[in-house]
Amino acid sequence: MRAQGLAGDPAGDVAGAVRRAAGLQAQDTGAARLAVRARSGGLDEAAVVRACNTDRTVVRSWLMRGTLHMVPSEDLRWLTALLGPSVITAGRRRRDQLGLTGAICARAMALLPEVLGGGPLARADLVAGLIARGVAIDPSGQAPAHLVVYAAASGLICRGPDLDGEPAYALVDDWLGAVPAERPAGRPAEPMGELARRYVAAFGPAGAADFAHWAGIGLGPARRAIMSVAGDLVEVTLDGEPAWVTSLSTVDATGPAVRLLPAFDTYLLGYRSRTTYLAERYARRIYAGGGWLHPAVVVDGRIAGTWRQERRADGVVVTVETFGRQPRGFAEALAREVADLGRFQGSPARLVRGSVE
Repeated sequence: MRAQGLAGDPAGDVAGAVRRAAGLQAQDTGAARLAVRARSGGLDEAAVVRACNTDRTVVRSWLMRGTLHMVPSEDLRWLTALLGPSVITAGRRRRDQLGLTGAICARAMALLPEVLGGGPLARADLVAGLIARGVAIDPSGQAPAHLVVYAAASGLICRGPDLDGEPAYALVDDWLGAVPAERPAGRPAEPMGELARRYVAAFGPAGAADFAHWAGIGLGPARRAIMSVAGDLVEVTLDGEPAWVTSLSTVDATGPAVRLLPAFDTYLLGYRSRTTYLAERYARRIYAGGGWLHPAVVVDGRIAGTWRQERRADGVVVTVETFGRQPRGFAEALAREVADLGRFQGSPARLVRGSVE
């Protein structure tokens, strides 16, 4: 929790919060903003919107595990070059089923600079532009979504602004600026090793299997990547298996660290096994199946409950259901967290408590 800014010193800006977590899940826009809140101090929702849409210090694209992530803008190109080929390979069968043959995808990639030359477009408008130029795409099914992922994994486009609540897409070079030929694109000398280093910094103690799960890569490449940077890490033992951290230190805390994490939070997706931080009898209350992850209450590293919010005319009602008894100081820490949630969203928040035995 401390490594990600969920405890201790929070990040002071959006890019810093995103960087410390090695990227944040972003398939749900509202949840991604709340994930930044949990890892930062003093920011509000408008600050996250500015970072994405105006300042462009962070950007969203399909990276780890082929899912939409928010990452610092300077990292997009090298992460896409590293992970994009596996995203493309993993989606090939489904693209074929949807009629997105290699020839059609190639034709679409050639025309996208023209289609998006006037600026970001919503997906439906992007697809309409391709169809108008003779690219055979069924606009009514899943083909548009898969084509967008293919283009992003190819390094051509990324998520741009949210237009009237709808996601829009832009050319990477237009949105982030073209990289001059004389200047490298910020690619680390050993990209997979650098990704391993960042993962361990955010999630350690963690093992190679955890890294493979989080990144969406094979166990062999994950092991090699960690060993390539092992000199910068500290090896420990976790559940009888080798694991790594960036440093060994103790936590000096005056009370429990309590955070309200949103749906799909990266903290819930960083490990192969969840047994160290969630009792199995409560697992379905968080991991609902079908790729859905409910918002979680985290206390000193362990998942201790669920929460939800309802926006009303007079503010936000936050309902928290905890799993069993909580440590001394929990009520006060939770009240502060709920108040900060309201502050972030610009609306007073009221807490409603419950429990699950």
